[in-house]
Amino acid sequence: MADRKAASGQERGRARDWSGGVTSYLLVWGLPMLAVAAGAFAAVPVRTAIWCMALLWMGAACMLNARRCGRVHCRYTGPYYLALVVPVLAAGTGAIDVGTAGWVVLAAMIFIGGKAIWWITETAWGSYRA
Repeated sequence: MADRKAASGQERGRARDWSGGVTSYLLVWGLPMLAVAAGAFAAVPVRTAIWCMALLWMGAACMLNARRCGRVHCRYTGPYYLALVVPVLAAGTGAIDVGTAGWVVLAAMIFIGGKAIWWITETAWGSYRA
Protein backbone atom coordinates (compact mmCIF):
# COMPACT_ATOMS: atom_id res chain seq x y z
CA MET A 1 0.00 0.00 0.00
CA ALA A 2 2.77 2.46 0.92
CA ASP A 3 4.66 1.62 -2.29
CA ARG A 4 1.56 2.26 -4.38
CA LYS A 5 0.95 5.56 -2.57
CA ALA A 6 4.58 6.63 -3.11
CA ALA A 7 4.38 5.66 -6.79
CA SER A 8 1.20 7.67 -7.29
CA GLY A 9 2.90 10.64 -5.57
CA GLN A 10 5.83 10.30 -7.97
CA GLU A 11 3.48 10.18 -10.97
CA ARG A 12 1.49 13.17 -9.73
CA GLY A 13 4.70 15.10 -9.11
CA ARG A 14 6.10 14.22 -12.53
CA ALA A 15 2.87 15.32 -14.24
CA ARG A 16 2.98 18.73 -12.52
CA ASP A 17 6.73 19.30 -12.90
CA TRP A 18 7.68 22.26 -15.10
CA SER A 19 11.04 20.64 -15.81
CA GLY A 20 9.31 17.53 -17.12
CA GLY A 21 8.40 18.99 -20.51
CA VAL A 22 10.91 20.28 -23.04
CA THR A 23 9.03 23.51 -23.78
CA SER A 24 8.41 24.43 -20.15
CA TYR A 25 11.98 23.51 -19.18
CA LEU A 26 13.43 25.69 -21.93
CA LEU A 27 11.22 28.66 -20.99
CA VAL A 28 11.70 28.39 -17.26
CA TRP A 29 15.40 27.43 -17.00
CA GLY A 30 16.93 27.17 -20.47
CA LEU A 31 16.23 30.73 -21.55
CA PRO A 32 17.57 32.32 -18.34
CA MET A 33 20.71 30.15 -18.50
CA LEU A 34 21.22 31.20 -22.11
CA ALA A 35 20.81 34.82 -21.01
CA VAL A 36 23.46 34.32 -18.30
CA ALA A 37 25.85 32.86 -20.87
CA ALA A 38 25.22 35.71 -23.33
CA GLY A 39 25.42 38.30 -20.56
CA ALA A 40 28.91 37.13 -19.68
CA PHE A 41 30.14 39.03 -22.74
CA ALA A 42 28.22 42.23 -22.01
CA ALA A 43 29.39 45.31 -20.15
CA VAL A 44 29.30 44.93 -16.36
CA PRO A 45 26.09 46.96 -15.78
CA VAL A 46 24.25 45.02 -18.49
CA ARG A 47 25.68 41.69 -17.27
CA THR A 48 24.59 42.52 -13.73
CA ALA A 49 21.04 43.32 -14.82
CA ILE A 50 20.76 40.21 -17.00
CA TRP A 51 22.21 37.89 -14.39
CA CYS A 52 20.06 39.30 -11.59
CA MET A 53 16.88 38.97 -13.65
CA ALA A 54 17.80 35.43 -14.70
CA LEU A 55 18.63 34.39 -11.12
CA LEU A 56 15.43 35.91 -9.77
CA TRP A 57 13.43 34.19 -12.52
CA MET A 58 15.04 30.77 -11.95
CA GLY A 59 14.95 31.06 -8.17
CA ALA A 60 11.28 31.96 -8.10
CA ALA A 61 10.48 29.27 -10.68
CA CYS A 62 12.30 26.63 -8.63
CA MET A 63 10.48 27.58 -5.45
CA LEU A 64 7.11 27.59 -7.22
CA ASN A 65 7.93 24.28 -8.90
CA ALA A 66 8.91 22.72 -5.56
CA ARG A 67 5.57 23.75 -4.14
CA ARG A 68 3.70 22.70 -7.29
CA CYS A 69 5.13 19.21 -7.76
CA GLY A 70 7.40 18.46 -4.80
CA ARG A 71 10.60 18.39 -6.89
CA VAL A 72 13.33 17.81 -4.32
CA HIS A 73 16.19 19.79 -5.81
CA CYS A 74 13.97 22.82 -6.44
CA ARG A 75 13.63 23.26 -2.67
CA TYR A 76 17.36 23.97 -2.59
CA THR A 77 18.17 25.47 -5.98
CA GLY A 78 15.44 28.11 -5.60
CA PRO A 79 16.95 29.75 -2.52
CA TYR A 80 20.45 29.15 -3.93
CA TYR A 81 19.71 31.10 -7.13
CA LEU A 82 18.02 33.87 -5.14
CA ALA A 83 21.01 34.10 -2.80
CA LEU A 84 23.39 34.42 -5.76
CA VAL A 85 21.75 37.74 -6.61
CA VAL A 86 23.63 39.30 -3.66
CA PRO A 87 27.21 38.63 -4.86
CA VAL A 88 26.25 39.44 -8.47
CA LEU A 89 24.84 42.80 -7.34
CA ALA A 90 27.87 43.43 -5.12
CA ALA A 91 30.24 42.73 -8.01
CA GLY A 92 28.16 44.64 -10.52
CA THR A 93 27.83 47.78 -8.41
CA GLY A 94 31.50 47.78 -7.46
CA ALA A 95 30.80 47.13 -3.78
CA ILE A 96 33.37 44.36 -4.13
CA ASP A 97 36.08 44.25 -6.77
CA VAL A 98 36.09 40.80 -8.33
CA GLY A 99 37.79 41.37 -11.67
CA THR A 100 37.39 38.96 -14.54
CA ALA A 101 38.23 35.91 -12.43
CA GLY A 102 35.48 36.79 -9.97
CA TRP A 103 32.90 36.94 -12.74
CA VAL A 104 34.09 33.54 -13.97
CA VAL A 105 33.65 32.16 -10.45
CA LEU A 106 30.15 33.64 -10.24
CA ALA A 107 29.25 32.08 -13.61
CA ALA A 108 30.57 28.73 -12.39
CA MET A 109 28.51 29.06 -9.23
CA ILE A 110 25.40 29.67 -11.35
CA PHE A 111 25.98 26.82 -13.81
CA ILE A 112 27.85 24.20 -11.80
CA GLY A 113 26.38 24.99 -8.37
CA GLY A 114 22.79 24.50 -9.52
CA LYS A 115 23.66 21.22 -11.24
CA ALA A 116 25.58 20.00 -8.20
CA ILE A 117 22.66 20.74 -5.90
CA TRP A 118 20.33 18.93 -8.32
CA TRP A 119 22.56 15.84 -8.47
CA ILE A 120 23.34 15.65 -4.74
CA THR A 121 19.79 16.16 -3.47
CA GLU A 122 18.06 13.88 -5.96
CA THR A 123 20.68 11.17 -5.57
CA ALA A 124 20.17 11.28 -1.82
CA TRP A 125 16.39 11.76 -1.60
CA GLY A 126 14.86 10.99 -5.01
CA SER A 127 13.14 13.34 -7.43
CA TYR A 128 9.82 14.07 -5.69
CA ARG A 129 8.55 14.43 -2.15
CA ALA A 130 5.18 15.46 -0.84
